[in-house]
Amino acid sequence: MTFTTLFYLSVILFAGLIMGRVVKLIRLPNVTGYLLAGLLLGPCVLGFLPAGFVEDLELVSEMALALIALTVGAEFKFTYLKKVGIAPLIIALLEAFGAMVLVCVVLLLLGFDLQLALLLGAIASATAPAATVLVVKQYKAKGPVTDTLLSVVALDDAVALIAFGIAMAVVNTLQHPGETSVVWTVIKPFVEILGSAGIGILLGLLFQIPLRFFKKSSNRLIIMLAFTFMGSALATMLGLSSLLLCMFMGAALINLCPDGADILDIADTITPPIFLMFFVVSGAQLNLFILPQIGLLGVAYILSRVAGKIGGAALGAAITHSPPAVRKYIGFTLIPQAGVAIGLSLIAANTLPDIGETIQAVVLSGTLIYELTGPVCTKLALMGAGEIQRSEKKKGRDRRKKP
Repeated sequence: MTFTTLFYLSVILFAGLIMGRVVKLIRLPNVTGYLLAGLLLGPCVLGFLPAGFVEDLELVSEMALALIALTVGAEFKFTYLKKVGIAPLIIALLEAFGAMVLVCVVLLLLGFDLQLALLLGAIASATAPAATVLVVKQYKAKGPVTDTLLSVVALDDAVALIAFGIAMAVVNTLQHPGETSVVWTVIKPFVEILGSAGIGILLGLLFQIPLRFFKKSSNRLIIMLAFTFMGSALATMLGLSSLLLCMFMGAALINLCPDGADILDIADTITPPIFLMFFVVSGAQLNLFILPQIGLLGVAYILSRVAGKIGGAALGAAITHSPPAVRKYIGFTLIPQAGVAIGLSLIAANTLPDIGETIQAVVLSGTLIYELTGPVCTKLALMGAGEIQRSEKKKGRDRRKKP
């Protein structure tokens, strides 16, 4: 019997739903259960989901990441930014810089090659927003740490792109002195960011036109999906960042469109199954067999990146006089790393094959560990800050009331 794509998708949905409930019994976030479900079903463990099928579901990942980016961008409300000032920007710069510098210094002290250290340091600055957003949504977290976190992860990818572009320029110069355009390599990330911002804001403005003629929630949901998928597609076709473009579209929507908040509320009615499938598929792509390959290099990268994120974020929060909870907990919410980091490692592998394979192995191993532990750390940090404690207690009371 040949299983069809729809059969596999139904199994993914059921498995994610069940594992989400299982991990909830031990007070872990749903996203951890989704990732574990994918890991168990994937080629690495049970092999129920064939490797080729997992790769064919890239469309699910693109859809989910575009919607997540739209949600993150909506956190850039002018009213909020006016209230907090440049605090999220300073924290984002210092947590990314902290991870980058610490990874680079630690690897050099351990005797690894300068070029390898520079590129891994730049990649270390990236943080994955997807798992973080899902944890915040699940527990309805609210407070200064949550608000700062969502703003920081939105800025993080832009910082990572710039850092990687500069690192690539330095490495190319070291490998091929006089043969590569250093100026273009440095400028390219800025062009990508500005292009993504411009098109994203334009789409956010155009978004308002059909809203004048379609008032029903069902029609507005269709419009929202059409614009989000168009934004992601345009980014791919133009060589821009899909995450950044959709983030800027979400920011334009929430600030310039009177119905922006309602549109994003409508989006929540369609996103849960898409997010579930995305994380199950992401879990199926994790490869346990790569762990033995990383050795000292991988361990140093994983530990120093976490230390750099926590230290840099705490320093940024202290400099900007953020609330004590933000200083204490914000760094622990920035551990997840996935899509952007993997994409940058792939660029390194294609451009610099002599060290690119090593970089890929380290980043993929780090992704496995960060994605499984990151959501738990995010939940614990937000609980420590008192921003999901109230919702947790309410759920407990609701359970006790049930017969």
